[in-house]
Parts: sequence; C-alpha cells; structure tokens
Amino acid sequence: MPTGLLGRSLLILMTPMLLLQIVTVLIFFERHWDTVARQLSRGLAGDVAYVIDYLGQFPDEEHYQWIQHSARGRLQLDLVFEPDEILQEETTEPPFGLVSEELFNALDERLARPFYFNLDLDDRRLEIRVQLKEGVLSIVAPRKRLYNSTTYIFFMWIAGSALILYGVAVIFMRNQVRPIRRLAKAADQFGRGVDVEDFKPEGASEVRMAATSFLSMRDRIGRHLSQRTALLAGVSHDLRTPLTRMKLELAMQQSSPGVDALKQDVVDMERMVDAYLAFARGEEGEKAEPTDIGKLLTDQVGEALRDGQQIDLHIEDNLDMELRPQSMRRCIANIMSNAGRYANNLSVRAGRRGADYEIVFDDDGPGIPADKREEVFKPFFRLEESRNQATGGVGLGMTIARDSARGHGGEVFLEDAPTGGLRVRLILPMGH
Repeated sequence: MPTGLLGRSLLILMTPMLLLQIVTVLIFFERHWDTVARQLSRGLAGDVAYVIDYLGQFPDEEHYQWIQHSARGRLQLDLVFEPDEILQEETTEPPFGLVSEELFNALDERLARPFYFNLDLDDRRLEIRVQLKEGVLSIVAPRKRLYNSTTYIFFMWIAGSALILYGVAVIFMRNQVRPIRRLAKAADQFGRGVDVEDFKPEGASEVRMAATSFLSMRDRIGRHLSQRTALLAGVSHDLRTPLTRMKLELAMQQSSPGVDALKQDVVDMERMVDAYLAFARGEEGEKAEPTDIGKLLTDQVGEALRDGQQIDLHIEDNLDMELRPQSMRRCIANIMSNAGRYANNLSVRAGRRGADYEIVFDDDGPGIPADKREEVFKPFFRLEESRNQATGGVGLGMTIARDSARGHGGEVFLEDAPTGGLRVRLILPMGH
C-alpha cells in the first residue's frame, strides 16, 4: 500500500474506476464481442459452404472459373482447387481463443466434412482448407471478415479515457497535497530553527486550519522564548549586582581562610549563574544560516587542542547545513569538554549517514553506566559526587548539548565506545 497521502488518495479514487472498467470489459466480452464473433464466423462459414455446394453441383471447369471470379469479387474469397490432394492436417477440436472457437463451430456445423483453418496465414489473411471428393479446396479470406474493428476502437476508447481521467486526477490531487507538504516542510524548518516567515495558509479549508494553528503555535513559542530571555536577563542583572558587591567587600578584607573560602564561593556562584543562563537562553535570538559544518568542527577541535586535549579528527563528508553556529559550537564544545575532563584521548568522526549528518565522539575514559546515561542529560545532574566545580562541572554540559541538538531537529545518544570509554553520537538532519 502507498505510504504517502498522494498515493493513497489516487488509489482510493482510481480503484472504483478500474473496477468499473473491468466490469464493463467483461460485459462486453460476454455479450457484444461474443455475439459479433459468432455472427462473423457464421457468415464466413456460410460463404464457404455455398462455394462448396456450388462446386458439387457444377464440377466442370467453366463453372469453377465463374465461381472463382465471383467469390473473389463479391465474397472476398480466393479459391484454389488442388485435385487429387488429401488434407494432411485436420482441425478436430476448437483452438484456443474466442474467434477460433466460433469459426470451428460454424464450419463444423455447415460443412460436415474434414477441414483445417489457419487464422495467421499472414498479417491480413486467413486460410481454410476443405477436403472434397476430387481433392482439397483452399479458400483464402481477409482477416477483417472475422475481426470487427469496433472491438479495438472500444478498447482504445476505454484505455484512452482512463489515461486522461487518471492524468487529471493526478494533477488535481498533487495540487491538494502540495499545501500539506509545504506545511510539513515549514514545521520541519521551524523545528530546526530555520526562518519560516514566508509560509502562508493555502489549500483546502482543513489544511488552512492546520496551517493557521501552526502559525499561531509558532508565534506563541516565539513570545514565550522572548519573555523567558527578558526574564533571565533581569535575573542575571539582579544576581550579578549583589555578587559584585560581595566581591568588592571581600577584596577589602584581609586574607584569611574564611575570606578565601567566601571568595571561591562567589566565583563558583558566578560560574553557576553563567552556566544556568547559557542553558536557559539556549538558541534564543540566533538565526539559522548556511554553515560549513566541517569548518565549524575543525575550529572547535583546534580550540580544544590548544587547551591541551588529545583529539583525532576525521571528516568523511563536508557540506553546508542550516545551523545556528553559536548554538552548535556550544553543543560540540560541551561534548568535547566533557570528554577532556574524564579521558586522555578523543576520536571525532563526521560524515553522512543516510538522510542525517552524524558526528561521533569516542573517548578512552571510564564511560558512563548504562542506567545513568539518561540521567546525565538532566539539568545539574553530576556523576562526580563532590561539590568541586573544577572536577565535576556545574552539571549542565550534556543538557545544553542535547538541548542544542534537539533545537536543530537532531539528537544526542550515549553508547559504549570501541576503546572502552564513552561514545557520543550527535545526529543532525540534513534537511529537505
């Protein structure tokens, strides 16, 4: 069965038409063609019987010449008499086919003597051979005496009208399905962060309703993200102000274990606030644009190498993709930073995989237990039990990475690496 709406709609539309045509053709075979074939066969068999009866009554050469001339001019029959010949092959059972069966029955009924016929003498003629007392009479007749041209005209009319109707149906159904495809494409682009401002409702009323609902949803999501960003900007300002005052107050205090600990706590709080804002802000305000994914990946690996990480990079396929560059850089940087924190070596492979672009990160670290792999994507979850931000981080790195990947319509998966550590697979759809 077709999986697409266009294929299913055409199947629903064309199946009854096809069944109707099949029934019509069957009725035609049963009634019209059967009747016409029987009448034509009886007419030809009657002419053959008349010629044989005439020759039986007047077997002299003069009458043979006359009936030969008359049959050719009026009956469209060419007569050739072969004296003292014996019929080598005889038709005793009707051959396969409606016309052959009807001709056999008609000749058998009217001649009552051995006969043989060949309907495929050539493209235009057929032959009937009849055993007489004095020899064999060969009668050659045009094929059109048995085949009615209206039969083929009927089939051509049925087939031609069906093709025209199917063509019109395909054109109209494609026009009806096109708005649905545009709506699906717009939804896919919106899910990947691509601007869809040129999209407008069109098509049938139900499709327009769905498109209008999609536009309303897009606007509501946009307002929600804007309000969230504005709120977080205010929270950031409100939190940074007292933190700055605390840093100034602590800077004026004399160094002591308690003061140094408070200074470190303030620094940790600033890092946590920055990490939380980066996670909550996500991709807000950044527009998707054609981005060289290979260059972006190379730049990020170069920065990690300068920071002292050991990374092996291999890019199988490179292409321009509709991405939010900063968001994708943050996603890749968080994944590599997480690997650099726990592993000594990292291997990065990138290339096409079907309709997706896949980036695989394999490290040689301790890995993550299978039952904890979904937990690490939760905000502020850390496998490292200590509160030291330098060793365990804030707990938002992988959360931001998955949030960014899903914002592009992709996904992040955690698996076992062949090197014994952790494999992170970043899947990005290449779009339509």
